[in-house]
Amino acid sequence: MSSFHLAQLNIAHLSAPIDSPQLTDFVDNLDRINALADSAPGFIWRLQTEEGDATSIDYFGPEVIANMSVWEDVDSLHHYVYRTAHTEVLRRKKEWFEKMRESHMVLWWIPAGHLPTLLEADARLRYLRKYGPSPDAFTFKQAYPAPGDQNAVITQSFDEACPAS
Repeated sequence: MSSFHLAQLNIAHLSAPIDSPQLTDFVDNLDRINALADSAPGFIWRLQTEEGDATSIDYFGPEVIANMSVWEDVDSLHHYVYRTAHTEVLRRKKEWFEKMRESHMVLWWIPAGHLPTLLEADARLRYLRKYGPSPDAFTFKQAYPAPGDQNAVITQSFDEACPAS
């Protein structure tokens, strides 16, 4: 068992208010997709309010929603994102979210048992935007092994086409 887990943050700029008719299908699918994540192999934790999601957290601004979670490893998160019903939501992202010009997703390693804060996640996203992928902040396209992982000396790459594109 690794002494590190994978943290992830992704943000999205809403194309309409969260309670608008335009976003009804997105909101109506949140419980189902969050439950899918909660039960996915390798899932550890996700940011949520008492309502069970994070849509009311406006750390990045009132029109930006954040999704932050912790996973056992890159493979577990990648499988959930691109190989489950989660892709149904990804396929429809253009209906609900504005295209972001900067990186909107970041991965980084944390000590097992640590729960990341939005301040920490924001710093990792800013780092990725400024310096590009590194062991401190990376993406699926150029993933790095956990610190001290002697079995993975080169970066991992999930460079396949996104099924939601």
